[in-house]
Amino acid sequence: MLPYRTISAYVEAVRAGRTTARQMVDATLAQIDAQNSRLNAYREVFTEEARAAANRIDEHMARGADPGPLAGAPISIKDNIATTLGRTSAGSKMLADYRSPFNATAVERLIDAGAIIIGKVQCDEFGMGSSGENCAFGPTRNPHDTDRVPGGSSSGAAAAVAAGLCLASIGSDTGGSVRLPASFCGVVGVKPTYGRVSRYGLVAYGSSLDCIGPITNSVADAAQLLQIMSGHDPRDSTSSTRDVFDFTKEIERPGKPMRLGVPKKARSDKNDDAVNDAFARAVDHFRASGAEIIDVDFGLADYGLATYYVLAPAEASSNLARYDGIRYGHRAEPVAGDSLEDLYARTRAEGFGEEVKRRIMLGTFVLSAGYHDAYYVKALKARRLIHDAFTEVFSRCDAMITPTASMPAFRIGERADPIRMYQCDRYTVNANIAGICAMSLPAGTIEQDGSSLPFGVQLQAPVFAEMTLLRIARQLEESQPSWAGRES
Repeated sequence: MLPYRTISAYVEAVRAGRTTARQMVDATLAQIDAQNSRLNAYREVFTEEARAAANRIDEHMARGADPGPLAGAPISIKDNIATTLGRTSAGSKMLADYRSPFNATAVERLIDAGAIIIGKVQCDEFGMGSSGENCAFGPTRNPHDTDRVPGGSSSGAAAAVAAGLCLASIGSDTGGSVRLPASFCGVVGVKPTYGRVSRYGLVAYGSSLDCIGPITNSVADAAQLLQIMSGHDPRDSTSSTRDVFDFTKEIERPGKPMRLGVPKKARSDKNDDAVNDAFARAVDHFRASGAEIIDVDFGLADYGLATYYVLAPAEASSNLARYDGIRYGHRAEPVAGDSLEDLYARTRAEGFGEEVKRRIMLGTFVLSAGYHDAYYVKALKARRLIHDAFTEVFSRCDAMITPTASMPAFRIGERADPIRMYQCDRYTVNANIAGICAMSLPAGTIEQDGSSLPFGVQLQAPVFAEMTLLRIARQLEESQPSWAGRES
């Protein structure tokens, strides 16, 4: 493992002169070299560029200059977030060799704060997947049991953080793609409020649902990265102009006892029995930490999956129409006599994987004449009802707690049926539908088939209430470090 597990521990050490940015980068590269072949977490590693950046930071520090709040911390970036280093492939053959001429705003802000981008990590193709298996460059494996999935779509991000192949990673979340892998890999994952972090430079999947968020080994690190990435961006018209709290300082201040709502359906016969047991223990830990636990009724929970799998494919159908083999990306080899339509069809058939094709076809269907009102418009109405249901729940509690997933990490290939795979998202999609903030927090382990598998609880709070989530999670992390599995 790395000599430091968290950004905060590393930054303290580098400022105290106990280590250097170059030493940290070299240690990270050594870990990647030793483990990536079995995990397939990284798509690309920026060895020379990372060492050069570390040398520059060490030179600046030697002259007394401030290295920034991240001080050379090695951070990986999901393959669907634009970087000028390497390729931005979104896990797809369609963009296998695409090189972005610009950095995403979130990446720019991390670099300006002193981060070193150590590499790009694998993901489900265009963010469409819950397991990490839908990637043109092979599945990523869970570091806790390499026969199992790490969760998706930010599969490489969570696996890399959990295995010590970087100090943190930046993923994206359209229906649970940060939180689900965070739960399966035993790390912290935050989906901010829609608009809190700029989407500029994120390869679009579902534009009204997509969010960029951090995956880390501690709540404090998640707070710091969210602090750095947040704020209005004139290049993204959906980014919020709201002021950003100093999350890092605020989470350390004692707050009032929190009221946590537990939905009746959080303890469900659709969950693995071990998940229900682990969730009950997690609720008891929150109660012992001073939280008031109240039962709430979120009756629309079961409608979230159906709503999501109409809205997200509809937006994907529109967003992915640009990949036609003409402007950029993969192009099929021309065949004599081909029409332009033939070229489009063969390019898209070759360039997209099966799950992406499935969602494009589903989205095209629900937007088509004769079905638009029956499916898409009805899903929009359901979205409003889900939003209103959250508003009612949050009038009675500060945050809601559920399992992040109804099962621990499952074996690779075990959920080949798409409907079974979609069920993985039943607890996570509603936060994206409503645009609220949510996070997954490590909550111990589940013993299954001889493996000790991480289990995560999900906290959800109103729009722009990230401080509430982070403060609850931080208080729990402080009071129950052995249970949460957190170490410096």
